[in-house]
Amino acid sequence: MSTAKLTCEWLDSLQSIDPHEWNTLVGDGSPFLEWEWLRSMELAGCVSPGEGWQPVHLVARRGGRLVGAAPLYLKGHSYGEFVFDHAWADAAGRMGLRYYPKLMGVTPFTPAAGYRFLMHPGEEPGALMSGITQAIDTFARNNRILSASFLYVAPRERERFQAQDCLERITHNYQWVNGGYRDFDEYLQRFNANQRRNIRRERAALEREGLTFTTYTGDSIRADLFGLMYRLYDDTCSKFMWSSKYLNRRFFQLIAECFAHRTVFIAAHKQADILAMSFNIRKGNHLYGRYWGCTEEVKFLHFSTCYYQPVEAAIEMGLKVFDPGAGGQFKMRRGFAATPNYSLHRIYHPRFRQILEDHLKQANRATLEGIDDLNNDLPMKELPESAIEI
Repeated sequence: MSTAKLTCEWLDSLQSIDPHEWNTLVGDGSPFLEWEWLRSMELAGCVSPGEGWQPVHLVARRGGRLVGAAPLYLKGHSYGEFVFDHAWADAAGRMGLRYYPKLMGVTPFTPAAGYRFLMHPGEEPGALMSGITQAIDTFARNNRILSASFLYVAPRERERFQAQDCLERITHNYQWVNGGYRDFDEYLQRFNANQRRNIRRERAALEREGLTFTTYTGDSIRADLFGLMYRLYDDTCSKFMWSSKYLNRRFFQLIAECFAHRTVFIAAHKQADILAMSFNIRKGNHLYGRYWGCTEEVKFLHFSTCYYQPVEAAIEMGLKVFDPGAGGQFKMRRGFAATPNYSLHRIYHPRFRQILEDHLKQANRATLEGIDDLNNDLPMKELPESAIEI
């Protein structure tokens, strides 16, 4: 490790950062921390001051070499994060504290575990973690920021954030873990007889409708599929009041150019037409479900396009984990176990921090008990193994 002094710099975009340098720090980590994904959101205007997302990325250099980074945003609202803090904002307001803008370490609009401070493999992690945290604290003090939060932290990074005196908040989502299945039928044997019969019935119903499924990856992805995926995503967002349309057509165009190698489309065909499609991202042993849409409502189509077929594809690809995205206790009926997620928070007002610390002790205990209760209700003969950490 070099003995040169660590210097930190704040950037309002990733434009000036070399993609290879940045991605070297990401390594085998979350695909949603890669330069191409984050920069596409900036170029498309999905994250911008006008949208309440001001990029304020922190980069650390030693002797001119990029050795660390923290993707960060100043937020003027609490949308697009999936760790809901409206009650915290309300409590701060009643105390006469300014909650916004807040500093967020997060991958925008992406409720998937994997956030971390990016570090060069030649650096000592503890020292670099402390250096980045100190720079964040100074920025927060200078700008009168109440909190710095890091959402969906990679489980293997959890202890490092805890060592920086962060408060921990536990939430959960649902994940599928590959038990070494040879095919989907072997996976079904893990279910009790009743649910195994239900899943087969749902899949058979789509076969009777004349639907077939195709997985598109790599060179098999036609150029027009990204445009179709945007139209399906846009239509899905317009159907549901609770849905928020965070991405635009330009983002999908950019992803088609720079992220097709990580994309997995699952398409439902009826003859020559694509009736539905899900947009998934693959990296290493993980598959991540992001968005879906359909041109025609067909019973059970959502479950197959977003859950059964991606699981089948994950088994064929030899992947370990499929994270299908946010929400939906109904995922448990399809074999997705409740899995804890961790967010870590630095609170700069002593009294407000104490209130949250007392609250989180009880809330986290209740969340973990709830996860156990949920998994005890899985319709399976035995609980699936834990997901590997990223």
